[in-house]
Amino acid sequence: MWLSQIRAEGDNPIVVVREGDVARRLEHEATVYSLAQRAIKDGTPLADLVADLGRGEEVDLEAAARDGRMLCPIAHPDPAHLSVTGTGLTHLGSASTRDAMHAAGKTDAAELTDSMRMFNMGLEGGRPKPGEIGVQPEWFYKGDGTCLAAPGAPLMMPDFSGDGGEEPEIAGIYLIGPDGTPFRLGFTLANEFSDHVTERINYLYLAHSKLRPAAIGPEIILGELPANIRGDSRIIRGDSVVWQKPFVSGEDNMSHTLANLEHHHFKYQLFRHPGDVHVHMFGTATLSFADGFRAEPGDVFEIEAAEMGLPLRNPLAVEKTGYAAARPL
Repeated sequence: MWLSQIRAEGDNPIVVVREGDVARRLEHEATVYSLAQRAIKDGTPLADLVADLGRGEEVDLEAAARDGRMLCPIAHPDPAHLSVTGTGLTHLGSASTRDAMHAAGKTDAAELTDSMRMFNMGLEGGRPKPGEIGVQPEWFYKGDGTCLAAPGAPLMMPDFSGDGGEEPEIAGIYLIGPDGTPFRLGFTLANEFSDHVTERINYLYLAHSKLRPAAIGPEIILGELPANIRGDSRIIRGDSVVWQKPFVSGEDNMSHTLANLEHHHFKYQLFRHPGDVHVHMFGTATLSFADGFRAEPGDVFEIEAAEMGLPLRNPLAVEKTGYAAARPL
């Protein structure tokens, strides 16, 4: 079962539930946020609540995507109360690219980069037994709800960026309950769009390189995440695919368990404010930058995995910025 949100008549959002190949409007709730709040209040699993609610007219999701009417599958009425975060070096094979990016300046060939040390820590302690705490992963902040790009919307690369590159990932969607408990709604495709040129200059620029928009959707898959997800990440220029590579995700392909990644995010009280939404990305091992490919404005990033629903597509665009001067008050 998948949930999505689209723009309908009068630009009002509606929730769409898809079961198999049939998608229908979900009655009685206008947003996934209000639907999740209701599930928490009622103490009902989200999938059970959705199953009990009525269905309206059938919806052509592919037509909605072509018409630019797909919305992010989750939003908060106040975008400042939605946090977009993530973690890297969590997938088997993810260390090689980052290690090469951060190896410049090392004089001893036997000396491990910080990336490789972090990856090895995950291999050794990232999969604890249920209920136990494993090693903490790398962690980064991307922004609040204003940084999310809907399916089909452009991913805006600031003109001061070194580049704008895709990262095909799975993200968890969470709503914090009244007592501070994080509730996971489900999972969605994500493009954790980053500036890899800036990150490569110095590992301490990682924080800067992640302060970019991200795209999520189009759909949230309810329930547990499949253990072995196999998809494709591609870049389309005009009518041609100019770069393509398979990617994998799910716990079978990760050095950390999802539970361990979730714990090390939500262990901070800062991230357990009632009513807040969290979009937390779980990392990848595949990116075009590792192959020396540089995306250009107008290129379309496409991320697809059958288990996760419809493909996520977003064009690359450049945002003009100016000098950010502070004025004395």
